[in-house]
Amino acid sequence: MNILVLCTGNSARSILLESALNRLGSGRVTAFSAGSQPAGRVNPHALTLLAAKGHDTAGLRSKSWDEFGHEDAPHMDLVITVCGSAAAETCPMWPGAPLRAHWGVEDPAAVPDADAPAAFAEADAILTARAQAFLGEPVETLEADALRAHLQTCAAVT
Repeated sequence: MNILVLCTGNSARSILLESALNRLGSGRVTAFSAGSQPAGRVNPHALTLLAAKGHDTAGLRSKSWDEFGHEDAPHMDLVITVCGSAAAETCPMWPGAPLRAHWGVEDPAAVPDADAPAAFAEADAILTARAQAFLGEPVETLEADALRAHLQTCAAVT
């Protein structure tokens, strides 16, 4: 199952969830992330947090969702958006037929730099808990309606 995690800047939340899904999924899922208006670099606080947790950060980069819109791009089975609401950001919509879910989390990059480590840790904890809940079911074999319901349940995990 291929999962595309979308956010506007693809520098923080989408990177955190991409990393969690790939690590926790142990090959059951392959997660990618992208942004509608990529920041051009992964937020250093995200990289520091992931490295401190022992995650491989070598391949993580901020990229445009255009990379996944080409015919030769991997087929996406699921698109998860992670934009929050407090920053009044516009969350991107992925065209086409993949199943979609919204797991909104407030942007840890929007807080003052002194508060960023705690904000990133909180966002990562929420997204990791949702990834664990998601992968706690046989998502690869669930029918579309069951998978949609499961995604909604996972969106409420904090």
